[in-house]
Amino acid sequence: MNYSFEYIDIILLAMIAGFIFLRLRGILGKRTGFDGNKAPPQFQEVLKNINTEITSQKKDSFDQDAQTEFLKGAKIAYETIITDFSDNDNKIIASKPLLNKEIYNQFNDALKERSKRGHYADITFIGINSADIKEHKKINKILSVTVDFVAEVITCIKDKDKKIISGDPEKIKKIYDTWVFARDVTSVNPNWQLVNILT
Repeated sequence: MNYSFEYIDIILLAMIAGFIFLRLRGILGKRTGFDGNKAPPQFQEVLKNINTEITSQKKDSFDQDAQTEFLKGAKIAYETIITDFSDNDNKIIASKPLLNKEIYNQFNDALKERSKRGHYADITFIGINSADIKEHKKINKILSVTVDFVAEVITCIKDKDKKIISGDPEKIKKIYDTWVFARDVTSVNPNWQLVNILT
């Protein structure tokens, strides 16, 4: 009788484990590109983890563990912003919470200008080859982190008749970006924002 109860327990545990696995897979999935229009929920969760990591120590601490967690969110933010810029509706939707006002206006103006010409960008995000923290510094209550990204994308600009204006829809292009993220470490808002793009 005891064996049968143990057998039933094992089956129940396996079913519960399977359910949890399917739920996690449904939430996280396999990222092959961002579909725009909605900020990925896992990014906000990563941001909260970064905030917890920082505030659980000294306010100005940004040790190796905190940097590792930060880069997880930075990679998702990078992909979200790059792919959001290719949306055919010419609106920065998913990226807006990730951009400060100045960067948002720059992106928005570029999209308006592209739309005015009747062009749109077709971008396929292949993946990030590397993301490395170049420097981080805290001035007063603002912690800023500069990140060097190397990524691969397929990109081209098309007109309203889908004629290619520039780029190559069949060629993978390697891109190099240096972005600066920042947040107020005294704020209850855990979100980091892109505050500068260095050239």
